Order: sequence, then structure tokens, then C-alpha cells
Amino acid sequence: MTRTRILSITGLWLGAALALLLQGCGTPTATSSSNALPFEEAIAVATDGLVQQTRRIPGMPAFLAKVEAKVNKHPIVLDPTLDAGTGQQTAATQQLDRAVTERMTKNFEQIEVLPFRAANLAKAEYLLTGTLARVQSAYRLNLALVDIKAGTVVAQSSALARADTVDMKPLPYYRDSPVLIKDPVIDGYVRTSALTPGQQADRTYLDRIATATVINDATNLYNNAQYQEALGQYRSALATPAGEQIRVLNGIYLSYVKLGQMQEAETAFGRVVAFGIVYNQLGVKFLFNPGSTEFWSDPNISSGYNMWLRQIAKESGAAKVCMNIIGHTSKTGSEQVNDALSLRRATYIKQRLTTESPEVGNRTRPLGMGFKENIVGSGTDDLVDAPDRRVEFKIRDCRT
Repeated sequence: MTRTRILSITGLWLGAALALLLQGCGTPTATSSSNALPFEEAIAVATDGLVQQTRRIPGMPAFLAKVEAKVNKHPIVLDPTLDAGTGQQTAATQQLDRAVTERMTKNFEQIEVLPFRAANLAKAEYLLTGTLARVQSAYRLNLALVDIKAGTVVAQSSALARADTVDMKPLPYYRDSPVLIKDPVIDGYVRTSALTPGQQADRTYLDRIATATVINDATNLYNNAQYQEALGQYRSALATPAGEQIRVLNGIYLSYVKLGQMQEAETAFGRVVAFGIVYNQLGVKFLFNPGSTEFWSDPNISSGYNMWLRQIAKESGAAKVCMNIIGHTSKTGSEQVNDALSLRRATYIKQRLTTESPEVGNRTRPLGMGFKENIVGSGTDDLVDAPDRRVEFKIRDCRT
């Protein structure tokens, strides 16, 4: 066969493929797998499902790239994945980040996955988000690809992973955190990861994405025990227009604690409390000995509790707010027992606040929720479900 004939056939094939591609252009359909798989397999299914949808994204012809002599790379920035319930990064979300990156770059040569850096955001076409959400005895893995300029979700996939194959132990920053760190930015990230193609990504999340890269750098430094450097990065994040976030204020507090600067740490925790009061989002992880109202016996965990109570009393007193003190328990034991236990613990916190400030004590009311409002719901009674064993402070009308 002559060279001219080969080129002619190749041209016809490419032309037909391009025509099929154009006919299929439009909004892709999200892919989903309903069978619970081992975690690694679920990651592969979700990743491949997401990338296959890119065949219908104009300007990103995935299968045509394989027959081109030179592959045009499409840069994607991966915003590190999260536990949807708590907003935490865990061993499993870290594994998910690695596996998605490796699979995309190995199996789809037209894709380049870039680290979550401000400089990379400026040159990337797409932003990749992902979450793990507990669904009974499994975790729902959601991945969403966002067109950065348009702010639109262009592809979304999900898969189920068996819970026994998923390690949800939190990374050091989240393990050490005294408060739950979910805020409107985290909530926006979680919502975005589950949106169907064609929907607009959460605006609160996208508007703060540049600051999020600085926060991520700071948190990585903290997780690697580089506390002085982490403190500097958290301060840099705080100095940005979108920097006053619970993750930043909490990171400053944690860094001061690790550096042994306890006076500065107490001031920083006061800012965390004040922020939580303003936004009515203050869930504090007071850990108790099993079945009791005594704080956890290990001083490495409970040594800061007196200071936390002091700052909660101070900031709520300054704000002159009335609060419900809501006790929560993990899902171990009967509902009746846990309801009673959570109320006793909330009452104990009220008593401690009253000791700090009788005025504040008079404006608080204890309530017990047991495990009705679990965030994790694993019932493991370890670091994984620590957010379930919390005390929340909710602002209420003083007239009620």
C-alpha cells in the first residue's frame, strides 16, 4: 500500500472519529457504581469513570489524543480530598489523592495532574475535588472535575468502597484539633464534589481557592512537624482577604501549642471561640472517660481543657450571648444510656463554665443528643469517631 493511500485512510479515520466526537459533545452524564468494592478498586472505577466523561468535553478529546503524534497535556489541579462528614483529611483521603494522581497520569497520557499550588491554579484548565462520605457499611467516593474559568462542573463520578478497606484515621492537624473545622468553605467543597455535570460549583469555595492553597501548604508543614514554618504559613493565609477561616485560626493555635508558646496559644484559641460564636459554629472535642463525666485521664489530651473553658466563658461573656450546650456521644451502647450520658456531660460543662463566669452560666442550657447527630457514626470509640464525642455551643435567643 502506498504512503499516499495510508495517509488517505488515516485521514478518513480521524475525520470519522472527530465527527463522532462532535456528535457526542455536550454535557456528560455522571457515572456511578453501586457495588461496594475494595477501596483501591473503587478508586479505579471512579477515576476511570471521570476521565471517560472528558471525551464529551469540547477541546479535550481523550481518545483522539492517543492517535496524535504529539499529545497536548491538559493540566488539572487536585485540591486534596476530604472526609465529607467532618471536613478532615485522613489516611484514606491521602491514599485517594495518591491513587487518583497515579492512575490519571499513568493511564491517560493527555492529563497532567499538578500539585495544589497558587501558581498551578493560574495555568490549569480544571480543578479536581473529591470526598469520602460514610453510607452505612461503606463509603461513597465522589470525584468532580471543575472548569476553573467557567466555574462549572464538567464531569462527576462516584463509587462505593467497603468500610473495612478504608482507613479514616485523621492526619495530625485534624487529630490534634480541639474543634470541628467544617465551615462554609469546606461545605462548599463537599457540595461541589457531588454536583452533576453542567451545574455551577459552589461560589464560596471557588472564591477562596487561592487562599486554600496557602492553608494547604501550612497544614502539610504541620503534619510534617515543621511547626514554626506552619505558623508562618497560617499567618500568611490570615493576611489574605479570605484568610479569616476556622482552619487558619485553628492552625495558628495548634502551632503555638506545639511550639510551647502557651500564652500565645490561649489568645489564639480565644479567636477560634470568638469566630465560632459569630458564625454559630463551635463544636469542641472534649473527650471523657468511658461512661463518665470525668475528662479523659491522659493529660496529653486533656491538659488544655481548663484553658478552653476559660476562653469559652470569656468570649461568650464578651459577646453577651445565650447558648445551648449540647452533648453528643459515639454510637456505642443503647440510645437511652447515651441520651442520659450526653446530658450529664453537657451539664458538667455548664457547671465548669459557671465556675469561670456565673453570668455566662446563667445564660447557658444543657441538652443531650446522644448519638442522634453523629457526624461519623462508626462507633469505633477511637480517633476516627472523635467528632461524635463532642460538645457543641449553639447560640439561642435569650428570651426563650
